[in-house]
Parts: sequence; C-alpha cells; structure tokens
Amino acid sequence: MDTSQNIDSNSREEILETKLSLQKLQFNRLLEITQAINNNIPIADLFNLYKGMLTWEMRVDKFALYTRNEDAWECVTSSGIDDDEVSINIESYFPSYQRRQPVDEPKHPLLKHFSVVIPVYHKDYAIAYTFIGSDALDDTDAHAYDPVSLISAITNIIAVAIENKRLFKRQLSQERLKREIELAAQVQNMLIPSQLPNDDNYEFSGIYQPHEGVGGDYYDFFEVGAGEVAFCIADISGKGMAAALLMSNFQANLQTLVHRKYLSVKKFANRLNTLVLRTTKGDKFITFFLARYHKRKRRLRYLCAGHNPPFMYTKGKIQRLDKGCTILGIFPQLPEIEFGEIFLEDDALFLLYTDGLTDLQNAEDEYFDDEKVESFILANHALSAQDFNNKLMEDVNAFRGERSFPDDISVLTGKLFFDPKQNETSAS
Repeated sequence: MDTSQNIDSNSREEILETKLSLQKLQFNRLLEITQAINNNIPIADLFNLYKGMLTWEMRVDKFALYTRNEDAWECVTSSGIDDDEVSINIESYFPSYQRRQPVDEPKHPLLKHFSVVIPVYHKDYAIAYTFIGSDALDDTDAHAYDPVSLISAITNIIAVAIENKRLFKRQLSQERLKREIELAAQVQNMLIPSQLPNDDNYEFSGIYQPHEGVGGDYYDFFEVGAGEVAFCIADISGKGMAAALLMSNFQANLQTLVHRKYLSVKKFANRLNTLVLRTTKGDKFITFFLARYHKRKRRLRYLCAGHNPPFMYTKGKIQRLDKGCTILGIFPQLPEIEFGEIFLEDDALFLLYTDGLTDLQNAEDEYFDDEKVESFILANHALSAQDFNNKLMEDVNAFRGERSFPDDISVLTGKLFFDPKQNETSAS
C-alpha cells in the first residue's frame, strides 16, 4: 500500500474521530443544560452554567447575554467586558437584529467588542440576545463544526427556560394577587354592615360598588347609647389587602373612640389621627366624615376630615356639612379643628358619599357632579332610604352608559325623623 494513502486514511480517521468527539461534546452540553433545567436550578445558576460553557469549554473570550426583565432589557451575564462598558444601553440596536448576523460597529464603545449577535425569539417577540466576540469562532475548519450554531442552540434553550421561569413567576404573582384580593374582599365584607337600621326614628341604606373587587371605602352606623346614634363614611388611600387591613384597624379604633361619650370633638379627632398615623407611618391617609345625633335634643354634631362634604336636605333646602379638619394620617397634630352643630326642626335626609360618585363621567366627558346630585336629591328626597339608593344607581348607570366606574363608589343614605309618632301616623 502507498504511504500517502496510509496518511490520507489516518487523516480521515482523525477528522472523523474529532467530529465524533465534538458532536459528543455538543450532545453532552445540551444534555447537561436540559437536565439542569429539569432540576429547576435557580436562574443565576443557569447563567453561571452558560458562562462556563462559553468561556471555558468553547474558548469564547468576550460575550454578553441580554434578557428581558418586564419591560426593560438587562445584561444578565458577560465575560471579557468591563462593567462600565456592559452598563451602556444598547436597546435601540435590538430591533435591527432579527436573525443571527455579524455585528459591525467598530466605533461603538460596547458593540466594537463583538463580531456576532444571536437573537432568540418566542413567536414574534425577542426574549434574548447574545453578543459574541471571539476570533477563534471564525475558524470553523479548526473546530470541524460550527461553534456559533452550538452557542445558538444553547442560548435558545437557556433563553426559553428563563422565559418560562419568568412567566411562571408572573403566574404565581397573579395568583397571589388574586388570592390577596379575595382575602381583602372577605375582610371588607365583614366590615361593611350588611344590614342598617330602619325604624320609626331613622332609616339608613348603603351602596358599595368597588372598582376592582376591593376598594378603600368604608361606611358604618353605631348605636352609642343614651339616645344617640352615629354614622360615618371614610375613604382610605390604596387598594387590596393593605387597604382592607388599614380599614379593619381604623374601624376598631373608631368604635372604641365613638363610644366614649364625654370625649370632646377635638380630642376625638386628634386621638383618631394619632392612631391612624401610628398605623400608616404617613404612607397612607384617610378622609372621613362622622355625625352624632342625639334623638331627644334633636342635635346633630359632625366632623368632616378632608372628606367630600355630605349633603343634608331638610325643610326644602340642601346644605353641605363641611366643617371639620384636614385628612387623617398625615400630620402628627391636626392644625385646626372645628365641628358643625345643627338642631333639626324637621325630617332630614343625609347623603354621604365617596368621590367615585362625582368623578363618574358619561360619553360626553360630563361629570356626575354636585349639581346633578343636588338635583337628584330635590327630585327623590321623599323616597325611603333604600328606594332612594336604588333610584340613584339607576340614574348613575344610565348616565355613565358604556363608561366604566373610575373608582370605588360608596354611598350612605340616612333619614332622621323629627317626630317619630307623627311619622308613624302618616305611614299608617
């Protein structure tokens, strides 16, 4: 046999062995990554595995892997690039890289280090970009295989795994949020009274229309003894479980203070403000209205703490109950406090509401403003509290049409009867 033929045969065998060895390496690396993903290793460990494969086994001297974090891109792992260069934002270049292609940006402070970009797409949007800069990758013959194709395959597997983890975390977050809303709704339903009084002395009816399942509104009614009753409404900043827990805490403090008969209005307001501030640390606030009615004296005292002043209709006229102080939970000491005092001379209707009512708009961008509320009261004041609220929601829904509720809507409607016996006679 010719010596040259032996050399050619040996060379072919060496090439085949090299190719087989490299293919085995490629298969083993892909298998290793797949097993790591199946073992649900942390994302940080996936990045380290990826970095080790590129730098140690494939001799890539420079690379940077970018993945999407919510709405922003970030470099999650890199090698051979200074930190200040990696921090340069290159998002504006990404839309032009829709396939594996050369990078030709010799003057760019970061992109000048790279020769190839490998984008990874999921359906029609990008989920990762790997930028590679290595002269050794250009010599395909030396490898007896295409290293960029292997890097591309590895990058695709890593990027899809990261995307799946991100989507799974988002799903868990959404499920936690859903559960939180459900719990908050349960808390809130326990706080909002399901039944309000309806007798010869007074009748009350409430509307609670949360914007997103759970709101920050609250209303209540109290029998405080010695012929006195109290009713209130509040709007707590924020939504979800935090607002529901704050509402629960607020209700407990309010019930404690409102039953202290000899507590002055100023001391009541300051103590309630201190308790709210102690709970919220100034991060949230509460607007609040409270009225106390003494049946025998026919005296109504009220405090409006930064809330929408309620409407009172009596003897054919409407007035706003606007005396009080600023919102609760912001200042260590309320700067100024005054309270309103009214002695009723006839039956009276009260409409307490949160700003979701008057912020409501129709298709023409008109508001269901104070004037419309006053017109509604003048036209429907003779109705019972329950019928009044039913008619109010009918008018509200007709007004808004297809427009959604912009915020929570809560209404507490109350009627105080000046002469219960006369009211009972007229009813019969």
